[in-house]
Amino acid sequence: MKLKTNVFRLLGKQGTGALILSSRRARFRQLPPSLPTLASREQPASFPSFRHFSSTHVLSDEPFQTTFEDPSRKGLFYHLVPPPTPLSNTHPVFALSLLPDPPPLSKSCTVLGWLPAETPGDDHEAGLNDFVENARFLPLLHEAISNGLAEAVDDIQAAGALQLGEGWMHIHDDRNIPPLNRIGDPDDILASVRVQDGKAGLFSDPILAETYQAMPSYRVCTAHGVTQLTEGLASKLRGLLEARAREEGRRANT
Repeated sequence: MKLKTNVFRLLGKQGTGALILSSRRARFRQLPPSLPTLASREQPASFPSFRHFSSTHVLSDEPFQTTFEDPSRKGLFYHLVPPPTPLSNTHPVFALSLLPDPPPLSKSCTVLGWLPAETPGDDHEAGLNDFVENARFLPLLHEAISNGLAEAVDDIQAAGALQLGEGWMHIHDDRNIPPLNRIGDPDDILASVRVQDGKAGLFSDPILAETYQAMPSYRVCTAHGVTQLTEGLASKLRGLLEARAREEGRRANT
């Protein structure tokens, strides 16, 4: 069944995005705004604009491979995937991704998770509780962060290590930064890593990447949104996801 492209963004609690397709109506629910990230901590958070996706937002013309970028979270994409999917054998879903191209497979390890797409005649609106995390994405996430720390690609994490000097440093998700000298929510702590001789100077590498320990309680999607990394680690993750997507595409075509 072809879905109509009247698309609105429905916010979950404090910034979790879900796109709703409806044949009869499209609604916007006003809810609390997203918390500021490190890049905007000194600026007040603002509500997203009350606008729907016009045809200019459509990146793909395929009926069940339509892609939308979240209007308030640049770099977060919703790919409409036809059934069968990890959520249903009969209904399409939205695959959330940090890549602009649709995933080569519905179960691709590059997908953060899935949201059910609202179909004609269905009054249910997808939200936070409907998000299903992709267990195959987490190993890639931790691989990218661990490698990025080893390669010292992120200035923010390096600055945190210099400030700490010695001990264990938490790697926090940028969607919900804790106050200074406070420990973040367990759902938002990606991992911990040992810092040694952080005060030695800018030319040393105080982060011992080999001590990287993933936090089991971390969640890809919370009331504050989906995974959001600091700039250097985010770039490292995108590169890894692109490489895995190419690998999956080659295997799918053989």
